[in-house]
Formats: sequence, C-alpha cells, structure tokens
Amino acid sequence: MIKKFIHIALVSLLLFSSCNKHLDLGSSRLVSEDNMWESLEDARAGLMGVYGLTKAALNDHNAHWLYGEVRTGEFEIPLRQDLKAIADNELNVNSFQSVNDLKNWRRWYAAINAANIFIERIPEVRKHDNRYTENNLLVDIAQVRFLRAFAYFYMVRIWGDVPLVTSSNEGSFSKQEREKQDKILAWVEQEMIAAAELLPYRFSENDEQQIGDYYNEKSSRWDGALVRKLSAYAILAHVAAWQSNYPDVASYTKIVIDDYQKASMSLLSTDNLTDANGFFYDKNNNQLLAFGHVYNHLEGSFTGHIEELTLAAPVVNKNVPDMYFSKENILNLFNESKDERFSIDTLGNPTSEKYFTNFNGTYPIFSKIKCIMGGVSEPNFRFYSSATVITRLEDVYLLRAEALSVLGESNEAIEILNSLRERRGLGDFSQEEHGDLIDAIFDERQRELMGEGHRWYDLIRYHKLKDDGSHIKELIDNEGIFWPISQDILNRNDLITQNEFWK
Repeated sequence: MIKKFIHIALVSLLLFSSCNKHLDLGSSRLVSEDNMWESLEDARAGLMGVYGLTKAALNDHNAHWLYGEVRTGEFEIPLRQDLKAIADNELNVNSFQSVNDLKNWRRWYAAINAANIFIERIPEVRKHDNRYTENNLLVDIAQVRFLRAFAYFYMVRIWGDVPLVTSSNEGSFSKQEREKQDKILAWVEQEMIAAAELLPYRFSENDEQQIGDYYNEKSSRWDGALVRKLSAYAILAHVAAWQSNYPDVASYTKIVIDDYQKASMSLLSTDNLTDANGFFYDKNNNQLLAFGHVYNHLEGSFTGHIEELTLAAPVVNKNVPDMYFSKENILNLFNESKDERFSIDTLGNPTSEKYFTNFNGTYPIFSKIKCIMGGVSEPNFRFYSSATVITRLEDVYLLRAEALSVLGESNEAIEILNSLRERRGLGDFSQEEHGDLIDAIFDERQRELMGEGHRWYDLIRYHKLKDDGSHIKELIDNEGIFWPISQDILNRNDLITQNEFWK
C-alpha cells in the first residue's frame, strides 16, 4: 500500500513538473517519463495523478470556497482581511499572498498538462502489458478527457478567456494567447459528451461500458471516487447554464434525473446530508461529482476544507470562525417553520442544529459540513476529511427547475421545487406566499447548497435573468465577475493580457 501511494505521488510530481511550459513555466524532470508507461500499475498511477492534481487545484488555499462562497459577500468576515478583500471584490490588492495565489491559474494547468501527457502516452501501456485491456484504455481516457474539460470550464468561470492547451508538446516552450471563452466552452461540451458516451453508470458493476472489476477492485472502492456517465451530464448542464442555454440545461438534467437509479443513486434525507458520517464524509455514491479526502486512506488534512473556514467553538477549539452567516441573514433565508435544515420556535430558539450551531451566540457557526477526523466529533483536533462536492442530485433537480421556469414550463418547475421542499419538511410553493418562482428556486438553491461552492455562480445566473441594474449585473456587463490574472503569469508570458476590468 505504501509503495502504491509513493508511486502515485511521484507520478503526480512528475506530471506537475512539466506543466505550463506553454504559458509561464520552464520544465524540470524528477524521473524519466520513458519508463513510466509500461504497466497496468503505471496506468492507474497516471490516472490517479490527474485526479490528484485536479483536487489540489480545487482545494489549494481553500480556492473552491473562496471563489464560490466568500466572493458573494454574504458571509461575515470577523478577522481575516484577505477574505474581507475577496468579499468586497477588492481583488487587485497585492498585500495578501492567499489572494495573489488565487489569481494564478498555474495549478489548473498542472492538471491539464498531466491530462495531456496521459492521453498521449497511455496507449503505450496497452502495447506493453496485456493485462491492460482496450476497454480499460477507453474508460481511462474518457475520465481524463472529462477532467481536462472540467478544468477548462472551471477556469472560464474564474478568468473568462484562457489559453487552450490540448497537447503536451514535449520540448516546446512556445507561448500562447488566451482563447475566447465561447470557443473553449464549445470544446468543453464536445469533450464531455464524448467522455459520457464511454463512461459507465458505475464502475465494477458489469456495466456494458466497463467490463469486470475496474483495476481489480470492487465498486465500493470506486463509488463516488471516479467520474461516471451521469457526472458528465450533470456538469454539461452547468456548462449550458453558465451560457444561459436553458434548452440544453433542460436536456442534460433530464438525462440525469431519468437515469440516476441505474447508478444506484438516491436523493438525500436531511439527516444524511448533514450528519458527520453522512454525505460529505469520505466518498459516497450519491456524490455525482466529488473529490474525496478519505480519512482511512490518509487523505484528511488541516486545510483545504470548508470546515477550516467556518467551524469554531463549540464545534472545534477555535474562538472565532474565519467566516459566518449572520443571525439576520439566517432568519431572512430560513424563514419558514418546520424547515429541517434550520428553523426557530416561537421563543426564537432553533429547532435543530443541522445547519447552524451556536445560533444565539456571538458567532452562529455554519456546521452543515463537519467531517472532523474520521467522522468522529473531536473538537480538540481540527483535522478534516470532507469531500469537495461539485454536484449532486438535488443540485441537478433545482437546475432543471430553473431551466423549466425560464422556458415557461412553470408547472413542471413548481412540481420539482415542491418535491425537494417536501424532503426538507416544507409545504408547497405558492406565489402568494413565496413570490416569484425564479426567486423561490434560487432561494432554495441557496438553502440546500449552502457551503458547497455554488453561490457566486448562482448569483451571476440570477442577475443575468433579472437584468436588475444590481452591482453584480454591473460586474457582469463590465466583465468584473472574472478574477484578475496573476502578475507572475503576465510577467512570464507577454502574449497574456490582463482582464480589462482589472487594468
């Protein structure tokens, strides 16, 4: 087991060392790549290396949550000035290393370069090792094509136009300009559709797309850990939503909703969603796309989890959380009695602590996600193992409701919204009580998906639909929703220009 992890780590470091040579970096070599692509074990290590680098890009400096939750300005920031700068959209400050690091796309191109090398070199394993079947080859390439496309989709939402690099071009140090985001997203859709056609609903379950035990392991090893067919269609729905292409959102979400039982998936109860040993703990088949931190595989850490930002006393031994949702904002959002996630009684006391702990204290603690150590509540040891969940079924259902509402199919949109409200203890939507349907859907997305990294992108879609002259709509119109590009990138590649809003 130790040898396996060392092998994966070395492969990941090797792939990382050759990244970005088109963009801003030179290349160094830890070991010879010529000896890497000869065996089934090399294939598995290379594949896990791409997954690992993608996870690192998401979690480094808590990037996924700083991009997707902190920037909304909806969380209060009591002490950390770097987080406050992000919440206030003061992204051009240079005094905070964490903010500067978030401007740099280097970690994403590390994953992309690893994917490019894998796609180019993996056929060599098929030639050298007859244990590595054609089916294994096709499924592995499909996963890596998806991960590469996902990286570009993620970057487009952060920086807009970015360089499109689809080959490793060993030995070439050419610079590249940024491609228009529309072109990149068209390519992303094409890649994800191609990957979806080859991916199974589940691994090691005799799916026609993946025969036998994948890398000689049972499905329990792979459930929630790998990209599957419905992972691709769920992200395709998000790609379409980002482009305001709601007919395609409706089409892709329908595929997921019609077929998720083929993948042995189910919608979540409130208890399963918020339990310390529940949905966010380790890996889980109901995670449509997630990057796990499996405690028993030594993947937990002190950083790279939302718990590091949100938890404090009495949940863990930290006096002040880095960010918290104010009491006023909690009551404005969770304003219906019997909401299982959070509601208060007639005396103003919470009826549950599934989402928030210490509600009546100085700092209400957002504790929906609280995987401490191995799912054990241990406040004296802030070591976390929650998965970074990119999408799940409830997200897809609400995305479909959003699309149908925009397309004028309100009855079905309301039916979907009501089905999820019922699962959280709420009554049916009514326009008299809840107002505009689009508003109600986005409010439900905020309640259900809080802390999962969706909110900033949801706000952008919402204000595009409303065209309401808001501050965020002004940012959209002036491309201020994108991050500035790191000065380090600009210094290394004179073909890269700064985003206009941040010049």
